[in-house]
Amino acid sequence: MRVDAAVARLTGLSRTRVSEIAEAGLIKLHGRGAGKSDKVSGGDLLEVTIPGPPRVAQVVPHEVAGIAIVHDDDDIVVVDKPAGVAAHPSLGWDGPSVVEHLAAVGFRISTSGAAERQGIVQRLDVGTSGLMVVAKSEYAYTVLKRAFRNREVAKTYHTLVQGHPDPSVGTIDAPIARDRNHDWRMAIVSSGRHSITHYEVIEMFPGASLLQVGLETGRTHQIRVHMAAVRHPCVGDPLYGGDPVLAARLGLERQWLHAVELGFVHPGSGEDVVFVSDYPADLQAALDQLRQS
Repeated sequence: MRVDAAVARLTGLSRTRVSEIAEAGLIKLHGRGAGKSDKVSGGDLLEVTIPGPPRVAQVVPHEVAGIAIVHDDDDIVVVDKPAGVAAHPSLGWDGPSVVEHLAAVGFRISTSGAAERQGIVQRLDVGTSGLMVVAKSEYAYTVLKRAFRNREVAKTYHTLVQGHPDPSVGTIDAPIARDRNHDWRMAIVSSGRHSITHYEVIEMFPGASLLQVGLETGRTHQIRVHMAAVRHPCVGDPLYGGDPVLAARLGLERQWLHAVELGFVHPGSGEDVVFVSDYPADLQAALDQLRQS
């Protein structure tokens, strides 16, 4: 059977908790790291290190400069998140978050989800700017979580990558999991979660290309990992192979990646809604510089 099923049966832990333990590299099969979907048979040696109960990050209301409210009604609030802001508090992150900002400015959000992630139905990386939707009502949380899980939400990003992808329109289908050899990184791993990224070149420059990207799935660092895997890392992303010299020349201190459009069926009205976001100043300045070169 699968490793996660076997460990869950042996330990009594939930499959979700076992998956977290596997992603942390704490499960070994015959002395080697094992992914949750690897196969285990009778007589195999399976070693599991079970950490203590996870600590919970605290939500401390804190108003954050730069967060824009794009839309607000009884069911949802759509925010335009700047870079340098997390979606929610987490252990190891002591910077600002969307959840803490909404609490500080008086928004009532859904109480569904873990305490520090209440109302959060999607996340953006700290270094990625753009649109996020947060559920305010319990019904909206349920409907939106299902919509994201069933891939019924249109998520469109623009990213500036190094080089010129060939073909100029394509799909990257490669499983993603946590990189067992590097903290804070994800990687293409055969036992990882199914991940699909569609891209199209919309403008080309010497040594770089502006892409429109659509996601079928929403894995951690998905665009960054997939573009690096095809040897076109996001400009300004040294974690995944971005050239620091190019980033410095363009004045970038983070990856050139922005969530420009978000579309879904409104959980309250049932109508199709679409929200858009302009490029923030740092990304626009880098683009202008390339256009003038």
